[in-house]
Amino acid sequence: MKKLVVIGNGMAAVRLLEEVTRLAPDLYQITVVGEEPFAGYNRVMLSPLLGGGTDESAITTHPHQWYRDRGIRLITGSPVVAIRRHRRQVVTAAGHKLDYDRLVLATGAAPRKLPVEGVELQGVMSFRDLYDVRKLLSLSAARVVVVGGGFLGLEAADALVKQGHDVTLVHSRGHLLNQQLDEVAGHRLQADLEQRGVKFVMQARTASLQGDSDGAVSSVMLGDGQLLPADYVVQAVGIVPRTELADQAGLSVNQGVRVDDTLQTFDPAIYAIGECVEHRNRTFGLVAPLYEQAAVCASHLAELGHRRYLFADSATRLKISGIDLVSFGDFEGDGETLQLALPGSYRRLQVVENRIVGMVLYGDVTDAAYYESLWRERTDITSLRQVLLMGEAFCKAAAKRGDGEEEIAA
Repeated sequence: MKKLVVIGNGMAAVRLLEEVTRLAPDLYQITVVGEEPFAGYNRVMLSPLLGGGTDESAITTHPHQWYRDRGIRLITGSPVVAIRRHRRQVVTAAGHKLDYDRLVLATGAAPRKLPVEGVELQGVMSFRDLYDVRKLLSLSAARVVVVGGGFLGLEAADALVKQGHDVTLVHSRGHLLNQQLDEVAGHRLQADLEQRGVKFVMQARTASLQGDSDGAVSSVMLGDGQLLPADYVVQAVGIVPRTELADQAGLSVNQGVRVDDTLQTFDPAIYAIGECVEHRNRTFGLVAPLYEQAAVCASHLAELGHRRYLFADSATRLKISGIDLVSFGDFEGDGETLQLALPGSYRRLQVVENRIVGMVLYGDVTDAAYYESLWRERTDITSLRQVLLMGEAFCKAAAKRGDGEEEIAA
């Protein structure tokens, strides 16, 4: 029986294990090495966990018994410290020496640190894994400054307010989620979060973190000299692919571990998937492409190698209870903008040559899947143009009668 070693036990790794054991249940003796001391859990659910909307048992997707049932050896809490490619062997911090015929790197990504003085002070934290959430949940009510107005920053800020903290979010741009939302939707999101108790300082650069005599963070200094008092600081300014092991092993590394369309590194015995990967000059942070990479890689490990990984853009959704938004594509580029703004809902569709190329929905997102299908299939929306913003039901009625323009006029 061949030996398969997987370094990492995150969501991409677990999806890979599901696929390999389904496609080729008797091909490999599998060992998984996870740095965290936990079995498989859903990282997407860390925000509801921090906000008190769920518990650890509910977000555990693959308990230890799941691995045992499939004959998978799971080593937790002991990271791999070396890959000996010439011996086809990995070594863990606890001294395990694991031989492999095939090796998969699923080392994920680390939270990006603020590039400022004071980042090593006590009380400066990240929001990335279950350990971080446990630490944040242990805090008594305090003044917390969250740096970063992307998804993680917003989810952390909202959850920490629910936990009773006084939360201020600092963002360097003019509106929140500036890569996923246009200005109108970004301002709506800010207003909704302000109603929940989150305070915002926008278009502000974090210059340094100030500490007290005990080495604990005491304030955040902004570029204009303003000081924000802080008992704790949560840095949410992006992620960095974890490539140290691959680099030390002599694999090709740029932003991430370089792989081809089969998710293979230039060493034919070693594959890589997930947030540690760079494929065709692109790195990844959303779940959908990670799962697709796992499926493609598994087909090759199972020696059914007919699949290739090609990135397909996917819609982005926010995970804050009671706030719904979806965006995809190029919603601020060339072409024509179709907009509909109502008190509880905002829709923006970007159209080029009678085809949807991008979208922002805020509030009412019930038609998101319909618009996404029009986008993916590059559907000509000429006959639907007059009712397109009204949603799927209106569009289907108009298409059935072939009288979109007359219907809206009526």
